[in-house]
Amino acid sequence: MTTEEQPGQPADVLELPIVSRATDIALDELELVYAFIYARVGNRADAEDLTQQVAMKAIPRLRQTAPASAIRGYLFATARSVLGAFWSTRLGLSEAELREDLALVIPRGPSPEAGTETVQQILTQLSDNYRRVLELRFLHGYSLKEVAAEMHSTVGAIKVMQLRALRAAAKVRVSE
Repeated sequence: MTTEEQPGQPADVLELPIVSRATDIALDELELVYAFIYARVGNRADAEDLTQQVAMKAIPRLRQTAPASAIRGYLFATARSVLGAFWSTRLGLSEAELREDLALVIPRGPSPEAGTETVQQILTQLSDNYRRVLELRFLHGYSLKEVAAEMHSTVGAIKVMQLRALRAAAKVRVSE
């Protein structure tokens, strides 16, 4: 024990830096940024990595006096920038080429009425059980459990029947 330290006196306490108001706001918003990114990449691991990149880029540059709305806007602008770089790398295109693709006119698909006719043609060519499973699951929105109860079967059997019905429907030739 040194002469400076007296028994019963606490040693020097390490003080951590005080987290700023802007950083607190940014950390609260990162959950929304993660949801924003996840909706665009569809992959949890990539969304987590990209959210971390947003935090690393944006938080050190925040103005401490900025209002919460400006901080939120900056986070989302940074997120869009990070997403642009991500997709540019993933697709092997420059970010300028990605922007050009956004300006392209998207051709319209068939009308909803044509889609309904196609579905009806496919369903009429399937067996009764297959047609019933697909109608309940996809046209009426039943869960597997509800379909099983309706058709007096087990959930496992309905899963197998649904898979087979979808495969059979994929093989059906539709007249145009």
